[in-house]
Amino acid sequence: MQNYIENLCKKAKKASQIQLSEKNINAVLEAVANSIERNKNQIIEENRKDIEASNLSKALIDRLTLNEKRIESIIESLNTIKNLKSPVGEVIKGWKLKNDLEIEKVRVPIGTIAIIYEARPNVTVDAFALCFKSSNACVLRGGKEAFNTNKYLSTLIRDTLETFNINPDFLTFIDKTDREAINHLIKMDKYIDLLIPRGGESLITHISYNATVPVIQHYKGLCHLYIDESANIDMAIEIANNAKVQRPSVCNAIETLLVHKNIAKSYLPLLAKKFESIIELRGCEETLKILPYVKKATQKDWQTEYLDYILSVKIVNNIDEAIEHINQYGSRHSEAIVTQNYANTETFLNKVDAACVYVNASTRFSDGGEFGFGAEIGISTSKLHARGPMALEELTTYKYKIRGNGQIRQ
Repeated sequence: MQNYIENLCKKAKKASQIQLSEKNINAVLEAVANSIERNKNQIIEENRKDIEASNLSKALIDRLTLNEKRIESIIESLNTIKNLKSPVGEVIKGWKLKNDLEIEKVRVPIGTIAIIYEARPNVTVDAFALCFKSSNACVLRGGKEAFNTNKYLSTLIRDTLETFNINPDFLTFIDKTDREAINHLIKMDKYIDLLIPRGGESLITHISYNATVPVIQHYKGLCHLYIDESANIDMAIEIANNAKVQRPSVCNAIETLLVHKNIAKSYLPLLAKKFESIIELRGCEETLKILPYVKKATQKDWQTEYLDYILSVKIVNNIDEAIEHINQYGSRHSEAIVTQNYANTETFLNKVDAACVYVNASTRFSDGGEFGFGAEIGISTSKLHARGPMALEELTTYKYKIRGNGQIRQ
């Protein structure tokens, strides 16, 4: 297994050293989009095999599923990425020294990027497109739940690269689903420049503790929505509904609702009616006084990313208590407040420690496509190099280019 992984990584490293024009890159991305369109029925068929073989919850099956609408979304993302300007070669800044040395700080590709991910097959295309547009090679290891879909999509992309006489190892797909493959991949620091894990808490923790390749964590999405005492109730109900119900299996869905005590009695019954037969509520003791029929929340609930039709609810005394709870239990992903109070808006924006902080909007917008990036490799919860949706710019580093005319240091 080690030799197999090392050989793939070595090939990817070699591909990453090939320089392509942006015109050629864009032509490939357009051809990949066309190939996906032509083969969408077979993509759906491969995806059906994965769904039938899975033993996942309803919410996670939704995360795994590709249908015509979602395939069209993948194609749209490819076209958006194609039309974006590559950041590679951008001069971040330049200056001249007293000795006439000219220095430029210039964006360059990171090189070879490995992405380990679970369940969501659209990541296969998004990861390739973003890496390729930013002149990086990618090594992809998807989860066993989406194996057939991922393999088929990878084959379509590699075949497209070959039709352009471009090294297909710009996308390297690891077709081994056992954990041993991951254990070898995360040690390939000789060939892999950056490792991006996306998935459950145990996967991220394992990789972070054991990798020798530099890691940017795309950690769990334990997201909160705080309903301030000044909130517009109708707005607060619609935002909570969207942030929880639209796609509960994704990392930018909320898992805990915090409600100011002064609005709880008017707000919670209306929300519970909206969620009736859809969402299981788990409440603190104060919540149970208003909604006595809901399940009592435990300490574990505040720490849990459900990825399901479950929401924990806690009544707080003020905004400071809400922020303290978020900073204690949140995963630094996405947090939101609904409020009409300007001072509370600024307090929340400045004091909440998260990659994305929202005022009067759903956390579901934490997404590269929604941010205008076309797609994202994932949502980084790290603080070094990249934070939030990682797209083209975050897949570059920089070098200094220094031009002289014979200068020597005295």
